[in-house]
Amino acid sequence: MKTKDIRFTSLILSVTLLVLSGCKTPHSTLLNDAVKAQLPEHYNADSTSASTVHTGITPWRQFFTDSTLVSLIDTALINNQDLRITLQQIAEAKSDILYHEGTLLPSVTAGVGIGMSKPGRYTSEGAGNATTDIEPGKSMPNLLMDYYPELTGDWEIDLWHKLSTQKKAVVEKYLASVEGRNTVLSSLIAQIASNYYQLLALDNQLDLMHKYIDLQKKAVEIAKIQKQADADTELAVQKFEAELAKARSDEYTIRQEITETENSINLLLGRYPTKIPRNKKDFLSLNLKQVTTGIPSELLLNRPDIRQAEHELAAAKWNVEAARKEFLPSLDISATLGLDAFNPAYLTRVPKSLAFSIVGGLTGPIINRKAIQANFQSADAQQIEALYEYDKTLITAYSEVCDLMSKINNLDKYYQLKNEESVTLDKSVEVVRQLYLNGKADYLDVLMDERDALDAKTELIEAKQQQLSNLVNIYKSLGGGWQ
Repeated sequence: MKTKDIRFTSLILSVTLLVLSGCKTPHSTLLNDAVKAQLPEHYNADSTSASTVHTGITPWRQFFTDSTLVSLIDTALINNQDLRITLQQIAEAKSDILYHEGTLLPSVTAGVGIGMSKPGRYTSEGAGNATTDIEPGKSMPNLLMDYYPELTGDWEIDLWHKLSTQKKAVVEKYLASVEGRNTVLSSLIAQIASNYYQLLALDNQLDLMHKYIDLQKKAVEIAKIQKQADADTELAVQKFEAELAKARSDEYTIRQEITETENSINLLLGRYPTKIPRNKKDFLSLNLKQVTTGIPSELLLNRPDIRQAEHELAAAKWNVEAARKEFLPSLDISATLGLDAFNPAYLTRVPKSLAFSIVGGLTGPIINRKAIQANFQSADAQQIEALYEYDKTLITAYSEVCDLMSKINNLDKYYQLKNEESVTLDKSVEVVRQLYLNGKADYLDVLMDERDALDAKTELIEAKQQQLSNLVNIYKSLGGGWQ
């Protein structure tokens, strides 16, 4: 017996050593966490970058002062489908955390079973039952029933912190989903504001086109009078009428753009097309806010897309660690506790009817580890990909701020020059009209000056719209819009 015990023990030890030797874990790729330090200390085009308070931390309700625009944004925050979808994704990520918390605890189930068996008479069990009395003078029945209410428990011991590592990964995923929601919110507010300013610009262009149409109507009448007075020809009348027709056709182009812009806003607001209320007056006199950018490193704290990428990178790292620990053996414990009898009346005879079992096992991969290896390699590749995405997000964020700050300065100069051009052309139009009435200029001079004045005013309106939209974009790029 001692020899058999020694052999059995040796066999157990050999299997255990084989399991442990087969559980050697690979090494993951070491990532360079110094990527954050690659951000420059200042913005190239920003002279106010050293400011301690910058535009990006201003709550959006303080940044946008137009009550109509604020009302539109409030509606979008309730009804926008993309935002609702993101909230559901957050709920999914939160549920995933609860699931992985549950894997750290034992799983306990309760059940009741009923069975029936009849062993053959000429078997060891049947022969034993035939010669056994369950009670004095009462033999075992031939048909045996089996009643067994029981509790069953299964528990994987977190021996190598594999389960807790998986939980850390899903927690980072949850935090990434929260930042994803903030990213969607920031983009949503920026889109609504940009479309709103575009709508105001189109309204002003439409008013400008109406004035130009009225002007051309008067020009047609004057040309007809000049013709009757033999001061001009039919060709002048036709040219002014053609210009009038062109202006009327351009009016419907602007109207279509207004409709499409309104529908774009309604889509962001999560509702069917309807009229967008707005105040188009004083559009050209809207004051632009002074932008301060702070320092580039503050983007790490303020931009939700950067924080989202950072959490995604952390989740990828934890996923690699969890995949590496899949190579290690796992310790599982299973236990049952209940009552067992062939007659329900005997179930209450405790402890005789009491039945229990407990089994513990250490298992690990030995031969077929390709699936685990493939899962580890996939997780390792995903963490490298997440690092590249994080690096890309940083570079994109910094570049956006630099580009938009440069654009602010250039648009300001562009607007000033366009305003000077528009004022000068208005004076030129008045002069050429007087010359035309006095016969010292022809109709082509009038048409060219009026067209140039119209183009200058249109470009002035577009420049103001670009200034406002650029202001919205720089606010978003600095991390504003979700607070």
